[in-house]
Amino acid sequence: MAAPTSSPAERARRPKNRKAQIALAAAELFCRRGYHSVGVDEIADAVGITGPAIYRHFRTKQAILAHAVAELSDGLATAAAPAEDAGTPADRLDSALRNLAAFAVERRSVTRLYQWEDRHLPDDERRAANARTRVAVRSIRALLLDVRPELDRDSATLLTLATFSVLGSLSTHRLSLPKGRTEALVRELAATVLALPEPPAPQPPADRPREEMLRLVSRRERLLAEAVHLFHLRGFQAVSMEEIGTRAGINASSLYRHFDGKGDLLAAIYHRATERLSDAATTALTGARDPGEALERLIPTYVRIAFDQAGLVSVYLSENDNLPPGDRETLRAAQRRHVDEWVRLVGSSRGDEPAPETRLRVYAALNVVTDLARARLTSPAFGEELVAALLTS
Repeated sequence: MAAPTSSPAERARRPKNRKAQIALAAAELFCRRGYHSVGVDEIADAVGITGPAIYRHFRTKQAILAHAVAELSDGLATAAAPAEDAGTPADRLDSALRNLAAFAVERRSVTRLYQWEDRHLPDDERRAANARTRVAVRSIRALLLDVRPELDRDSATLLTLATFSVLGSLSTHRLSLPKGRTEALVRELAATVLALPEPPAPQPPADRPREEMLRLVSRRERLLAEAVHLFHLRGFQAVSMEEIGTRAGINASSLYRHFDGKGDLLAAIYHRATERLSDAATTALTGARDPGEALERLIPTYVRIAFDQAGLVSVYLSENDNLPPGDRETLRAAQRRHVDEWVRLVGSSRGDEPAPETRLRVYAALNVVTDLARARLTSPAFGEELVAALLTS
């Protein structure tokens, strides 16, 4: 689409940072509602301009997303640099963590882009965004290796990525704490991760090939499994019912015998995940003599689910807004109850720590294990160690 022309007076009134304003407004909308659910006119309304005016700066909505992801990655790289006057290696690492914590709080409404929305970029732009993010990762890894030279490169990389997941966890919830306290707690959690012992190398999954497993289950289960796989890879809005049916080997005439539509299928996935997480909590609580023992039992159970069912847990955490209205509140309430149980168990061992701070701690721990499980970067055993450190140290 050709960019509309504008008069000299209009150009004079146009702020110099309009492109950045558009990208930030779009990023907030993408994170809140998902890339496919946001239109260019909505982005324009959020900025206070007309839809056609967007095209003076960006040719497509995808170009807006690419710019927003690039700005986020560049901001991370800038924040990951320590202050020039920082002294010892430990001081330099602490300075960088302070910068990153401040950046994470300032941009918490858009940092979710790193986790879900960059999957909507073309491969070349995704690779470019990942290259920018690696600048920040390399910076923190180098500082960590200066402080802990006994670590090998892979271990330092893993601890660094887990640290960025802690920082990104702020975008996964709306919990509000005073800005200074949020920064301090996030920095404390990041430092906890970087101080962990050297993690073991990841082991390849020993599961049966996915295709073989799917041949052994019912048609309904195949549809659920393929839907989880596709929603996890590309997002709910980018996948059609027909594509799910084709992947499951089920023709269109049979497809709707099992589910009324894609929303009904997503709700079934959420109910499945809710049941498994609820069962995990029940198992941990049953027979536990006190909250501390219940937490010790819940951590490995949850981590194993996250690693064994990484796609299911990822969809469960990322597609809330696409649930049918009739299911949305019920399932969100179930999610809140799940987190509430964690907060209750963790809070019992943390003395006088305010409940909102414990809740932020829980969100960080759950986000880290989900990110590591999705990327298969480490073993479940290290995931358990990581969660326990974040919740109890």
